[in-house]
Amino acid sequence: MGQDKARLDWNGVSAIDRLVALSHDLGIQMVLTAGADHGLPAVLDANPGAGPCGGILAAALRLRAARYGRALILAVDAPTVMASDLRPLLAARGPGAAYEGLPLPMVIDLAAVPAAAEAQWPLKRLVQAAGLGVLPCSDQAKPRLKGANTPEERRRLLTDPDTPG
Repeated sequence: MGQDKARLDWNGVSAIDRLVALSHDLGIQMVLTAGADHGLPAVLDANPGAGPCGGILAAALRLRAARYGRALILAVDAPTVMASDLRPLLAARGPGAAYEGLPLPMVIDLAAVPAAAEAQWPLKRLVQAAGLGVLPCSDQAKPRLKGANTPEERRRLLTDPDTPG
């Protein structure tokens, strides 16, 4: 989601490093990023500036070719996401799931990625077109799952990640 956000300091740990550690704690087998930071396997967005859907589509192609069946997709600007937030998504059956009103984080069955999907699609359109299940989300959890796109949101999440924004 951008090197500037990937390198934000979240209580002494960069956002991308925190999400990589979280992924490993959850038993994720491969971590792909939308940039080549930190020596991780990388998927570069074929259409820079077209939006995050392009990076997800590129990752889906790479993961399908490697014979993976599902993907957990996180936004690096939501480093306050916790393992307890992700477990319900990982347990979802069928094509995958996202939280009500929030396209990320999501779990998607790679076979459910529509062939017609395009890089400039909004993520919510991808969620709908893939037929992902919608899980309820408490008002307290929404700001933590949504992440921080402004300095004020970042300050609020660093101070109290459970405070509604």
